[in-house]
Amino acid sequence: MELEVQIKSLPNSPGVYQYYDRTDKLLYIGKAKNLKKRVASYFTKTHENGKTRVLVKKIAHIKHIVVETETDALLLENNLIKKYQPRYNVLLKDDKTYPWICIKKESFPRVFLTRNVWKDGSEYYGPYTSVKTVRAILSLIKELYPLRSCAYNLSAENIENKKYKVCLEYHIKNCKGACEGLQSEASYDQDIKEIRNIIKGHFKSSLKRFEKLMYEFAEKAEYEEAHKIKEKIELLSNYQAKSTVVNPSITNVDVFSIVSDEVFAYVNFLKITNGAIIQSHTVEIKKKLDEDDKALLELAIVEIRDRFKSTSSELYTPIKVEIGEIVKVTVPKQGDKKRIVDLSVRNAKYFRQERFKQIQIVDPDRHTKRIMAQMQKDLRLKEEPRHIECFDNSNIQGSHPVAACVVFKNGKPDKKEYRHFNIKTVEGPDDYASMEEVVHRRYKRLLEEERDLPQLVVIDGGKGQLSSALKSLEVLGLRGKIAIIGIAKRLEEIYYPGDSIPLYLDKKSESLKIIQQLRNEAHRFGITHHRNKRSKGAINSDLSNINGIGEKTVLTLLKKFKSIKRIKSATFEDLEQLIGKDKASKVSQHFKIEHPPKSTE
Repeated sequence: MELEVQIKSLPNSPGVYQYYDRTDKLLYIGKAKNLKKRVASYFTKTHENGKTRVLVKKIAHIKHIVVETETDALLLENNLIKKYQPRYNVLLKDDKTYPWICIKKESFPRVFLTRNVWKDGSEYYGPYTSVKTVRAILSLIKELYPLRSCAYNLSAENIENKKYKVCLEYHIKNCKGACEGLQSEASYDQDIKEIRNIIKGHFKSSLKRFEKLMYEFAEKAEYEEAHKIKEKIELLSNYQAKSTVVNPSITNVDVFSIVSDEVFAYVNFLKITNGAIIQSHTVEIKKKLDEDDKALLELAIVEIRDRFKSTSSELYTPIKVEIGEIVKVTVPKQGDKKRIVDLSVRNAKYFRQERFKQIQIVDPDRHTKRIMAQMQKDLRLKEEPRHIECFDNSNIQGSHPVAACVVFKNGKPDKKEYRHFNIKTVEGPDDYASMEEVVHRRYKRLLEEERDLPQLVVIDGGKGQLSSALKSLEVLGLRGKIAIIGIAKRLEEIYYPGDSIPLYLDKKSESLKIIQQLRNEAHRFGITHHRNKRSKGAINSDLSNINGIGEKTVLTLLKKFKSIKRIKSATFEDLEQLIGKDKASKVSQHFKIEHPPKSTE
């Protein structure tokens, strides 16, 4: 696939992009707040850096992973660079890692910053992209909860035997002296429980206590200390509590998800090792039979795991699958595991959207066929609606009733086929009778001219307008030969003949979007004609009401002045020169245009 097509189809979302050369060798990994703009920038400007110019020349194709936020993209970029060590990622090739907060597994646990995650049973939270944020959180915790910082083994036996003595931290009130039994383990564990909630972002109760501390400082006129607490509260409120991309509790797991339509299925695979995503891959599967998502996902899991030589003993999937007893399959319902599955689904959806964009560019016929097949299924039609016509009535306060018919072919407007209708047989504002008239006139003419009939007729209105249109099709012998539906404006309800219960399409479905586009286009086209007719009628009636002014004079005035407003602002001399003194007097008298004073000579 051409590189230009790949770039055009990238999403405007945060994520990580990977550049490969013609031999599929990974050249570079980068992060972006907007994948499409960032990647496109490599190919649309001249780079001063020689290394970047060489890199761009070598790029043959692009892969990417979509994430929720720019922070997630930064973390994922770091993990992938550490894993694959691409040649052009020299800046992040060192062994720098991001900071975590550790709650040590021990009696009277310590809470501290670390850059190493060990499988020692301790709790690790992060990683954080800013050390400043971590230090602010730890400082907040320290202000709220005096904790020990020593590495003593505070076992019950050692405390009972008075093995340790309190240090300076106790005397300056940074610690409550657990080493000498001055604080109970139950009290300390309660503090740790609240600290855990703060780190996770559940800090409302602690925040109230912290605000109370701030006000206490303020009441004592210790404004500098109060201001420090305020700054820490602001930092705490802004920090991101969790990252979906990396979570130490999710290790050595394969994540699979599936998104499908009538013709294709898209399966995404995320490989998680040591708590980090190290690989993302999405495949497109063409459906041969009427396979369901479960069967397709089972086949894809086996094939992808074999391709990538995966030995993970656990899978996360959005639906239950059966691939043997050796592998444990989990369908998460909430928490971080559910979020990682949602992330996989999101990547599959983005891949599907990109394929649609690419198909529109390189294979528009396939794109049209997919849309038509989807509409046929969604609207329960006997055939694909390649030719659709939509009718709309327009009348304001019962004046100048008109109707419009717009035509879509292959999902696109065919404007040369649009038609306006002036209502001829209906007196007053009667939408039902007007609809019956225009539908009859439209298809009677198509039958007489032996022109192609539409596969679908859309009526802008509910059951009443639909019933009226149906009467006309019956009279013409077309009922059952042309599918007809009505769309009600309020809730976007789709009505079918003889069915009192409406159909509700997915608000994001392409089928509903095309029907809405049809309805909106019919309304726009009809209301424009109605306004023009009403305006013209108002002008003609205003001039025609002048005694002694005929149709020819009206046309002469409008041709010269274009509007009633300009006629009113004209001078008597202008009118006299155009239509003669006698008619000019009548027009000026009607519009109260001042006459020139009569000559006294």
